[in-house]
Amino acid sequence: MSAETYINHPNFGLLYRVCIIDEHQELFTTLYAQRLFFLVITGPDGLQFEPISRADSRLLVENRMRILRRLGNTKDYQQLQRMHHQTFF
Repeated sequence: MSAETYINHPNFGLLYRVCIIDEHQELFTTLYAQRLFFLVITGPDGLQFEPISRADSRLLVENRMRILRRLGNTKDYQQLQRMHHQTFF
């Protein structure tokens, strides 16, 4: 069973989730090229799409990996590590 999450951006179409950043923020990228990244913020007014650079996206993912490693969440850490390698290398 796949745990992939997709969202529809009003201009860029279908995006898929790279990872959860925190309780109200998730990182998404374009489905095919994986060159455009968006920080999707969930708030009381709905979803907000904030475009961010590839370097900033990579930094967010690496920070999330550090948090998961510190918490001892090995399964999520390994899954995110695979996603990091597929997306940024």
